[in-house]
Amino acid sequence: MMGLGEVLPQLLLLATVVSFAKTSPYTSYQNQRFAMQPQDQTAVVGARVTLPCRVINKQGTLQWTKDDFGLGTSRDLSGFERYAMVGSDEEGDYSLDIYPVMLDDDARYQCQVSPGPEGQPPIRSTFAVLTVLVPPEAPKITQGDVIYATEDRKVEIECVSVGGKPAAEITWIDGLGNVLTDNIEYTVIPLPDLRRYTAKSVLRLTPKKEHHNTNFTCQAQNTADRTYRSVKIRVEVKYAPKVKVNVIGLHPGGAGVSSTSTSTSTTSSSTTMGGSRIVEHSQVRLECRADANPGDVRYRWFINDEPINGGQKTEMVIRNVTRKFHDAIVKCEVQNSVGKSEDSETLDISYAPSFRQRPQSMEADVGSVVSLNCEVDSNPPAEIVWIQHPSDRVVGTSTNLTFSVSNETAGRYYCKANVAGYAEISADAYVYLKGSPAISSSRSQYGLVGDTARIECFASSVPRARHVSWTFNGQEISSESGHDYSILVDAVPGGVKSTLIIRDSQAYHYGKYNCTVVNDYGNDVAEIQLQAKKSVSLLMTIVGGVSVVALLLVLTILIVVYIRCKKRTKLPPADVISEHQITKNGGVSCKLEPGDRTSNYSDLKVDISGGYVPYGDYSTHYSPPPQYLTTCSTKSNGSSTILQNNHQNQLVVQQQQQQQQHQHHTQTLPMTFLTNSSGGSLTGSIIGSREIRQENGLPSLQSTTASVVSSSPNGSCSNQSTTATTTHVVVPSSMALSVDPRYSAIYGNPYLRSSNSSLLPPPTAV
Repeated sequence: MMGLGEVLPQLLLLATVVSFAKTSPYTSYQNQRFAMQPQDQTAVVGARVTLPCRVINKQGTLQWTKDDFGLGTSRDLSGFERYAMVGSDEEGDYSLDIYPVMLDDDARYQCQVSPGPEGQPPIRSTFAVLTVLVPPEAPKITQGDVIYATEDRKVEIECVSVGGKPAAEITWIDGLGNVLTDNIEYTVIPLPDLRRYTAKSVLRLTPKKEHHNTNFTCQAQNTADRTYRSVKIRVEVKYAPKVKVNVIGLHPGGAGVSSTSTSTSTTSSSTTMGGSRIVEHSQVRLECRADANPGDVRYRWFINDEPINGGQKTEMVIRNVTRKFHDAIVKCEVQNSVGKSEDSETLDISYAPSFRQRPQSMEADVGSVVSLNCEVDSNPPAEIVWIQHPSDRVVGTSTNLTFSVSNETAGRYYCKANVAGYAEISADAYVYLKGSPAISSSRSQYGLVGDTARIECFASSVPRARHVSWTFNGQEISSESGHDYSILVDAVPGGVKSTLIIRDSQAYHYGKYNCTVVNDYGNDVAEIQLQAKKSVSLLMTIVGGVSVVALLLVLTILIVVYIRCKKRTKLPPADVISEHQITKNGGVSCKLEPGDRTSNYSDLKVDISGGYVPYGDYSTHYSPPPQYLTTCSTKSNGSSTILQNNHQNQLVVQQQQQQQQHQHHTQTLPMTFLTNSSGGSLTGSIIGSREIRQENGLPSLQSTTASVVSSSPNGSCSNQSTTATTTHVVVPSSMALSVDPRYSAIYGNPYLRSSNSSLLPPPTAV
């Protein structure tokens, strides 16, 4: 700033220039004038500003003024470090350069030239306004980094930006990125320097659950710096529970309603609500989900506004949902410290059709109009069809069937209701045409003499019959007619049935009876003949029953025998003889018991001459394996002779056989038993033959020849003697064996099938 002593000389110089210009007698000089004058400019603090000023024919002294205050006449403008006049005198350029621009530079500037020495008049440029802009400081939120709020209760959030020139523009952005324009109060407060300003913006927010844990942003900027500066605040919102009720599962159910608490739940793959219906008698699980802050909540369940006992859990189970729950409103109420809220679900139950109201039979006159009503309860609604019987013609498809009564329309009608997935239901009703009664009973009926007889008189009668009477031989039968008769009258659909009961009927009770039925429209009479029928005696009934039972029993026995015969097992080949009982023509029966199946049966030797072989050590060369034993029996005329290898009776049997060989010329049955002196088992061979000689002098075997080889590993027939013996048993020809040749000794022993079978085979050791 220049002092007063410096200002006064300049003012005097200016006044002298003006005065000289007015009084100078010279008028032939060139005036000084501006080639370029300064213009208004705007600059940001720290920038460089140049205010142009060019003068033509400059004669006087040039200076710049700031808010009418002279800055000096020298180009370096001493005293103003940031100011300087740039350019050259030759070009007449005296532009004012300011760098760096500061807030104090915000002022009006003018370029002035004093009068010339020859009386040239002074000149002044237009005023140029330099506007200096200042970016605002970073905004601040007075509530800090976090603000705690409650849902639906308004809070104020204040954002301040200081020092801006011009004042900062403040913008609010919510946590979802939306720019807020409502409920905002903006205030500008000048600072003490009157150049800069403080901007304040107050956001009046109504918090919602969606605002919980979101950040609200305050942005500040002005024309000095269009880069936003921002600050954030996090909003913590306490809110009442947000509730949602869902059907999460359907299962085969039991009965009752209960609630359960679970942390997680799984939705049934087959049956959730999803717009579909719940099948009746299912078990339904409903879940109540609640989002709340704070999370300490309490649950309550209601069905049609009736609280459920024990319903303080997150789930409710209806174990047997029936049609009474259809359209029921299931509500879940959840409460925390902030408040409570609720949600509900309307149950849509699918159930089978049933009749609310069945069609009712009615009586009508010809020409009258009647209406049959059929109301069905089902979900989904049933499709109703009316069918007239017996034509089976569809006559209606609505709940009510209305028509005019005639001979054609009277009769039976069916109301049928169909619901997809359920069985059809139907109900019938009759439309009776009023008229005189008509008796339709059989005109001949029967009874047993000595038994109770009944005569039935059935009559269709609309309206209902007023009177039914019976007569016999011209006499009306009534309660006074004696104890023989009694009359029963029963109402039946569309008519009446009267039964005349005759107790202990006798021959004189049989004959012609008249039945008379009377109603309001007339009467009808029918003559019914009661005839006696012959009775079947009790004895004949019993005999017939017993005969039938006996016949059934015989048939059953025959069937059982047939089945057993079909299952009879065939005998296997001789070389694989198993456990079989072989009996043929009442001959010898041998039981083969399990033993060593690997033994060679061809080792068995048979004496076919009927005599004793005088050489050969049977105990040494022909002893069978020790695990075999033979038990044989002969059967004849119902008796049985058991042949066993017993050491005590072998000698006796042998002596008897030798004696019988000389006394009888009957067919012989040689039997050879081989015993092992070591206590082993015995193998026997039985051969039945006829006295027929071959060319080699040996007897031959006919088709009746039988060979039975049997064994027993348990030693039940073992001989404990120490020597080998041979026993021959003579059997009468009537007892000759007839056995399959495969079981003969010839078939099973290769030695017996050769021509030299009489020779003794070489010894073999066991």
